[in-house]
Amino acid sequence: MSAAGSEVSPRAWVPSSNPWLIAIAVMMGTFMEVLDTSITNVALPHIAGSMAITPDDATWVLTSYLISNAVVLTATGWLSRRFGRKRFLLFCIVVFAIGSLCCGLAPSFPLLILSLLLQGAGGGALQPSAQAILLESFPLEKRGQAMAMYTFGVIFAPVIGPTLGGWLTDSYSWRWVFYINIPVAILAFLMIQAFVEDPPYLKQAAIGRLDSVGFLLLGSWIAGLQVMLDKGQEVDWFGVEWMRWLAIFTVVTFLSFVAWELTAEHPLVNLRVLKNRNFFSGTVLITMVGAVLYGTTALLPLYLQTVMGYPALQSGLAISPRGLGSIVGIFLAGQLINVIDNRFMMVTAVLALAASSFFLGNIDLQIGQFTVTWPIIINGFATSLLFIPLTTNAVGTLRSDQIGNATSIYNLMRNIGGAIGISVTTTLLVRISQKRQNTLIDHVTPTNATFRAHLHSLQKVFQAHASVTTAHQQALTVIYNGVAQQASVLSYVDVFRFLGILCLVCLPMVFLIRPVKRGKVMVH
Repeated sequence: MSAAGSEVSPRAWVPSSNPWLIAIAVMMGTFMEVLDTSITNVALPHIAGSMAITPDDATWVLTSYLISNAVVLTATGWLSRRFGRKRFLLFCIVVFAIGSLCCGLAPSFPLLILSLLLQGAGGGALQPSAQAILLESFPLEKRGQAMAMYTFGVIFAPVIGPTLGGWLTDSYSWRWVFYINIPVAILAFLMIQAFVEDPPYLKQAAIGRLDSVGFLLLGSWIAGLQVMLDKGQEVDWFGVEWMRWLAIFTVVTFLSFVAWELTAEHPLVNLRVLKNRNFFSGTVLITMVGAVLYGTTALLPLYLQTVMGYPALQSGLAISPRGLGSIVGIFLAGQLINVIDNRFMMVTAVLALAASSFFLGNIDLQIGQFTVTWPIIINGFATSLLFIPLTTNAVGTLRSDQIGNATSIYNLMRNIGGAIGISVTTTLLVRISQKRQNTLIDHVTPTNATFRAHLHSLQKVFQAHASVTTAHQQALTVIYNGVAQQASVLSYVDVFRFLGILCLVCLPMVFLIRPVKRGKVMVH
């Protein structure tokens, strides 16, 4: 890496195909991956019911994919140099399609998890490869517009994903949320084959041997983290001995991975790129924002279907307006990215994201289907307005040959943040619900006049069809179910507000990012 403040040419190679055709081609692969995630969220309650598992266990569907995805994407740089980025990208699309088919055919939950691991491995290279190809194919002054178009494709998937997933689940089966990936994969394969090519520096780069030690350490700490995140709530986190040992194992293998990658001659992941101030700050910020976004995405379908009793299609329709806000955010970011200080857009986006979480923190049992519409629209707007300038500025001060490795780390940390966000929100949901229920139950006592009056009125209703004793038990059951439901609603309220506070905690990281000068790259 050159000395601080030195300048390098941001563009020494021009692709033979039109860069916008390249953008559409690589966008298709990422579209497929994001479509799968947004569809699967809506289908989670149905998967849980079909497989006879709890909603908590169903989160394995999300985290298994994210963690498997994370392991492969970190090796994307080496694998791209070894086999060629285009060839490797095409291979991953095929693996993703095969994994999707296996998920749809899985007869049991363990086989579904194994299929998701295969699917996640195939999807691991899609986003970092797509971003690297885009950033290499466009000149620096047009990278913001390229990322805007790319983000449009990424955002369009969540627009149709919840509604499509709900319709497929209600009309056919949750298995079709995986089968739908196959035609998209075929289209992505054909477009990438036609328009994408490897840059000369990638063909000439020294391949070196695969950092097998780094890969083993990486897989070990990520696997340990996944088990902790997925089983922690079920076993009361560190209340059992094996979980404590697993935590020690995860920390030790993570620290060993960092130490090895910093000293290896040919590291699997070049962590030295984190010395770049913009990239380090952007990576920390995307990790925190990833926790908020994935947490929100996992919570809303669960709330609408398990608490409000919405069918999957209606739940998807309530969530899909998020894409409308995203389109507005994309257009605005594309117009302003080369005009104003991008940090202004990022601050605005983080504040809007926090506002959407606080708005969702006002939900109750009387909300209608479209009560969540405005918070969801604001959430989509904030996401697009944040991601485009954040990604552009995070890698904007890196050399072209560093971008592939950097986007792998960037997407890895977003996925890790997402997995942590899902686990933390799920844990908080259960713990807060228990606490709220204990508080509410204190008011359900014979000395409470309101409780006695409600119990008496319910008993009179049930006595028309049952004995006095049976009517009394039925009335108590109805009251208890009401308390449990109210406690559940309050827990969702608290968790959404927690996510809003987490957004505000992200704000200081924005001011650590330096503006990127157009027309040149500053290498620090």
